[in-house]
Amino acid sequence: MNSRFTLPIFSLLILLSCGHTKPESTSLEIMAPVDEVLDTIKKDSVIGKITPPNGYERVQSNDAYKNYLRTLPLKPSGSSVLYYNGQQKDNYDVYAAVVDLPIGKRDLHQCADAVMRLRAEHLWKTKQYKKIHFKYTNGFNVPYSKWRLGYRVKVKGNKCTWVKTADTSDSYTTYWKYMEAIFNYAGTMSLSKELKKVDRDSMQIGDVFIQGGFPGHAIVVVDMAVNTETKKKVFMLAQSYMPAQELQVLMNPNDSNNGTWYDLNFGDTLDTPEWSFTKENLKRFEE
Repeated sequence: MNSRFTLPIFSLLILLSCGHTKPESTSLEIMAPVDEVLDTIKKDSVIGKITPPNGYERVQSNDAYKNYLRTLPLKPSGSSVLYYNGQQKDNYDVYAAVVDLPIGKRDLHQCADAVMRLRAEHLWKTKQYKKIHFKYTNGFNVPYSKWRLGYRVKVKGNKCTWVKTADTSDSYTTYWKYMEAIFNYAGTMSLSKELKKVDRDSMQIGDVFIQGGFPGHAIVVVDMAVNTETKKKVFMLAQSYMPAQELQVLMNPNDSNNGTWYDLNFGDTLDTPEWSFTKENLKRFEE
């Protein structure tokens, strides 16, 4: 991350919250060729169109947020992830597809930010404003329901207070300014404290693998499928990273057959292209 934070006590800590790569010992050589995976992703498609492994079908769900993640639009096959400044992110078998959502022009939309953004954007679009709330790293709670009424958070040292500075607005511009404030003062450490831990076997679409810390990282489960005979499950992951960049569907660095799909029984450690998690890192947003 960069020097985007101004709260003196925790600014230096948040600076590192998404800035660490996974150990180099994880091999990427057994990856299926990226081109083979991209062939299954058609132009103007969505995450829910990426083909499951042979013998698998998508887990059925009537949940609105889960279906929102499945219908995230993808850029045309072969697109590169773009950083906030328009530069391209080289693809060393990291991602198979790029989510077609704007991320702004500031270096803010990083790992935990993208996770919070997806959750908040669904709630905003469905007008569930009271459910949109996140805490700054110092613990100060910032509900969107107050922000939309024209209140803004004034930061002085480590003290946060609300001040009325604008008219009531439900515009996307107002919502995005709220999210950029959250991106600015929240991160993996604060988000990890807001989520509840869940058992791996109960994984659902929308769950988050997160290591809160300095550094730390967060990725979101965007789809799941089940084997029609064995009932084994697989899942798909998406992330942003640093510097701020577009959301991307991750390749599986340890499975030459499944491409973008990860086995739910991955052992104690989940290796992704740019970070390693443990099964204990799986968490969920509370309703």
